[in-house]
Amino acid sequence: MKAILTDITKCIGCTQCVSACKVINKLPPDKPREWQKNDGLSARNWTSVLFKDEYYVRKQCRHCIEPACAAACPVGALHKTDFGAVIYDSNKCLGCRYCMMACPYGIPRYDWDSAVPYVRKCIMCYENINNGVIDQPACTKACPTGATIFGEREDLLIEARKRIKNEPDKYLDTIYGEKEAGGTNVLYLTSKDCPLDFLFYYNNRIEKGVKLLGEPAFNQPYPPLTKKAMNSVPFAFVGMGAVMSGLYWIVKRRQKLEKENKGAEDGKNQ
Repeated sequence: MKAILTDITKCIGCTQCVSACKVINKLPPDKPREWQKNDGLSARNWTSVLFKDEYYVRKQCRHCIEPACAAACPVGALHKTDFGAVIYDSNKCLGCRYCMMACPYGIPRYDWDSAVPYVRKCIMCYENINNGVIDQPACTKACPTGATIFGEREDLLIEARKRIKNEPDKYLDTIYGEKEAGGTNVLYLTSKDCPLDFLFYYNNRIEKGVKLLGEPAFNQPYPPLTKKAMNSVPFAFVGMGAVMSGLYWIVKRRQKLEKENKGAEDGKNQ
């Protein structure tokens, strides 16, 4: 399973990863809106570079091993690939935005500027790699310092542990994404003086959850928490359909009776 490892101690904030992402995905210039989160991500920016504690931190979809966004989607518009990326099919999307509410990291964004809006996020250049256009995500290829690299997840975990072991005074002894929310395919290494907890915080309050907004993500996949609710969605649709059909029949019958009564009264008056 493929993954990305970002080492913020190597990032110089050049934003070449951001530019490369926009070029390969043919994303138009961003149009900031007042309601956008102040993290640089939008329907037109799928990765961004934040500045925190004198370090540059790249933000993007985490490509969870068991993605909550895919579990929450009632039509399968989002799904996990064997490659490792969580990808999106706009042809299936209902625009319900359940994925946006389900994502613990607040990543998916809605394309409000489009006449036919869709949900947008990083797909790890899955289609271009799968079709042989490129051999790795555009963002990792563009990085001039090797701050963000691409490879097999297990190999990247080995590399991360090696760096921590070789420079224990430099690195925080944590690989962000190794276990959070069941594990992600975007991993982070950071300095001891710049914890990345803010990247791995809950985005929403989850029932039976367990924890509230602002607390760190726990090491359990999210889909099992939403399974019960999502299993009820088809029945909710059927139930609502039955209710609406019943209301439609009642309204039509009432209109028919009123028309018949009116006709009878007009006949009497004549």
